[in-house]
Amino acid sequence: MDLRRFFTALIGGLVLAAGGIVTADAQDAYAAQRRQMLEDIARLTRETRFETGRAALSERVMAAMVKVPRHRFVPPSEERSAYHNRPLAIGSGQTISQPFIVALMTDLMDIKPTDKVLEIGTGSGYQAAVLAELARIVYTIEIVEPLGREAAQRFEALGYRNIVAKIGDGYQGWAEHAPFDSIMVTAAAREVPQPLMDQLKPGGKLVIPVGTQSGAQTLYLIEKQPDGGITRREVLGVRFVPLTDKAGRQQ
Repeated sequence: MDLRRFFTALIGGLVLAAGGIVTADAQDAYAAQRRQMLEDIARLTRETRFETGRAALSERVMAAMVKVPRHRFVPPSEERSAYHNRPLAIGSGQTISQPFIVALMTDLMDIKPTDKVLEIGTGSGYQAAVLAELARIVYTIEIVEPLGREAAQRFEALGYRNIVAKIGDGYQGWAEHAPFDSIMVTAAAREVPQPLMDQLKPGGKLVIPVGTQSGAQTLYLIEKQPDGGITRREVLGVRFVPLTDKAGRQQ
């Protein structure tokens, strides 16, 4: 992929697919930073290709990474760092993942335009917005009430009509909207939650970091086969905040 040509083509008339309210003019101040973000993602994808099995990410995913205004999903004090390839604090002891991890996890899901996706751990809403650029509908759950409310307000302000958000315990999934074509968990669980496996369609994919808060964590790609069998592949060593219950205990 020629990143410079790809970026130029996208940015020429950039409009968010979900709402159409963020134009190229509104994003000009961040154009150079978004270009650098794409280059960082491409470089890290190449560097980790032997672990992840991916030498490059799909153009659909890269386009979504450019379209979503990451600076709208971080506190004002972090806006200047929004497109740097590092996690940023978003309040309540939570973080927004670095762009490379967001892009990689999204790419692993192989989302189709007709897909129904579940995200566990809304945070500021950035990952859900990226998913919403690719899927038909995204359901997202956040256990930290202030973050969940703020994310819902961002979705409304940015015109995302295909994101449905709620505050609740993501470990249990969202059974009334199951089954899902794919599920993403953006916090580290001690083990893969069985309710999420139950809510995954045959042929579906679950991307989840597993490990303890203080120990090693590994990103897994789990696939449910058409016959119900499960395959599980280690992708990459990672570091995430823990998936917690309402009492703050890791699940």
